[in-house]
Amino acid sequence: MSHGSPRYTAGIDLGSTTIKVVIYDGSRYVAHMTFASWNPAGTAASLMATAATEFGLTDPPELVATTGYGRRTVKNATLTPTEITCHARGASYLVPGCRFVIDIGGQDAKGIRLSADGHMEDFVMNDKCAAGTGRFLSTMGQALGVHVDHLAKHAEGQEPHRINAMCTVFAESEVISLINQGVERGAIIAGLHASIARRTASMVASLRPEPPIVFTGGVSQNVDIVQRLSAELGHPVIVPKDAVYAGAIGAALLAWEHRE
Repeated sequence: MSHGSPRYTAGIDLGSTTIKVVIYDGSRYVAHMTFASWNPAGTAASLMATAATEFGLTDPPELVATTGYGRRTVKNATLTPTEITCHARGASYLVPGCRFVIDIGGQDAKGIRLSADGHMEDFVMNDKCAAGTGRFLSTMGQALGVHVDHLAKHAEGQEPHRINAMCTVFAESEVISLINQGVERGAIIAGLHASIARRTASMVASLRPEPPIVFTGGVSQNVDIVQRLSAELGHPVIVPKDAVYAGAIGAALLAWEHRE
């Protein structure tokens, strides 16, 4: 990097469904996201170039930290911290004083308890089953003829119909059966959301979540799930601006702190 040029680091979250890039200069950040592809490293490089141009930067970043399922695919990465570490760091940055993080992404769900100074104390994770994740919601949306981004709107004000199966395959069959029985689509969606909220609250219960509770990941953008999860936990769940970028933000911050 040439003398006097801006200094910055990059954080890349290579998830199962999306790739997110954040560049950070010590005081501000720029974030970009796109769908995951067959070439995650190439997609990440393209996103980083776009973000750097928006920032007015021409030199490469000082350090690059990668996280997520594809974190080992980026060859120039200096750090490869876990998603747990990055989401904890990113959530603490977005909501100072955060004590608990719930992250639900494309294929897994996590609960992370933080200390008063923002360090990870304990966590639970469900990465063996796609139930309740973004991929689960996308599959259910396809069965219902509703785009995943519009599920919350259809569920608004609806009394949830009980959904018994949470395995993606069995739940899809159950949803199709309910449609054929004439159950209202909004009630089915509300039932799916209620099941996700119950399942998530049960998963994190052993960690005794206390506020402020921050919700990150793609599923955090579903306002109906946010409301139902808040009710299940008995505490308001906070979804900060750029919650979907929490992992990449955390990675960029960790890279910044790692500079010599």
